[in-house]
Amino acid sequence: MNSHARLESEEQPEVTPAHADDYIAPAPRVSVQAFCETVETAEAVRSAGEDRRLAKAHVTVQMGGMTAAVEAYSKVPTPNVIILETEGRNDILEGLDQLATVCDAGTRVVVIGGVHDVAPYRELVRRGVNDYVIGPVDTLDVVRSICSLFSASEAVAVGRMIAVVGAKGGVGASTVAHNVAWAIARDLALDSVVIDLDLAFGTAGLDYNQDPLQGIANAVFSPDRLDTSFVERLLAKCTDHLSLLAAPASLDRVYDLGAEAFDSIFDTMRMTTPCIVLDVPHQWSGWTKRALVGADDILIVAEPDLANLRNTKNMLTVLKAARPNDRPPVYCLNQTRMPKRPEIDARGFTKTIETAPIATIPFDSRLFGTAANNGQMIAELAARHRTTQTFLQIAQRLTGRGEIKRRRSLLSPVLKMLRAK
Repeated sequence: MNSHARLESEEQPEVTPAHADDYIAPAPRVSVQAFCETVETAEAVRSAGEDRRLAKAHVTVQMGGMTAAVEAYSKVPTPNVIILETEGRNDILEGLDQLATVCDAGTRVVVIGGVHDVAPYRELVRRGVNDYVIGPVDTLDVVRSICSLFSASEAVAVGRMIAVVGAKGGVGASTVAHNVAWAIARDLALDSVVIDLDLAFGTAGLDYNQDPLQGIANAVFSPDRLDTSFVERLLAKCTDHLSLLAAPASLDRVYDLGAEAFDSIFDTMRMTTPCIVLDVPHQWSGWTKRALVGADDILIVAEPDLANLRNTKNMLTVLKAARPNDRPPVYCLNQTRMPKRPEIDARGFTKTIETAPIATIPFDSRLFGTAANNGQMIAELAARHRTTQTFLQIAQRLTGRGEIKRRRSLLSPVLKMLRAK
């Protein structure tokens, strides 16, 4: 293509305000090259390249701004995304005209400029600039700008991924994960999928009273067949809004998985499902760490004892460091106030970890035991129980949704009239 056509696009550029949205969808496997004029912007782009949402992107940084970009692409093909910084010393429109003569079709362009450079906004639109970011920028500004080029422009619904993991084995993390997912689907009316990642001993099928013939193992061991249609066939329908990608819970084979074993599955699920809840087994391997770091929100479930306190603190420290631009992981205390058992209470956890638990779930052997044996959720057994409300509060916290979709009873109008009298 010639002239301006190489930069033209159907998308309209947007002036990106800092921290406009709390949620940023991950970017696909793309190449990004930045041409900066200031050291501060160059450092922000380099830091963005290390963010988990750009884990699949290949980000490189060069100095020289628009002039260096035009010179570079006169000899080599252009990448998927070009980031250009301009300080207003040169005519930005003239520079874009020159870039258009060497830019390949399909390349997306992001311009970083000052407040006073926004004047030719309409001209930037005409030249197909996809995004204009007002400097100075920080790491999150760059991450948001790159990711929004793909999550918005391609009209792909990118789901939020929530990972739930136990600080220690046997703390009830799976039970919490399954009940929270139930609340997300039933009370928040958000289409959700639970993925049971404990292939050998997973209990999601039992908890939801499902016995699917296929599940997560079929996807893991058939990576060449993965697409949305194939994954949809593997899902077991639990409710109108909740589906399950079950674990085989079989010992017929050994599940020695590589660090990237679940990447394609997660990517495929994100394309079709608004909310994915990962039931992560208590182990520390390449793939479990990758699943936790790659999640949008993390919930650690702990019991009130010393080993859980130590493990929770260690996990929070590692995961915070690995996800510096995300909301920090949160934790809850489960099976508290067990009779005759010495415990470290919530204040003790808060003092050591310097963060309070988002919820405390009391021990109730009869309630949880009955639910487990019947293949039911706590909300099905005791809709008004305090624990049911706790799971709903956790669901609201992890999804960022405070409003609950209430069921309207057929008797509601009558009851309302009686109350009025």
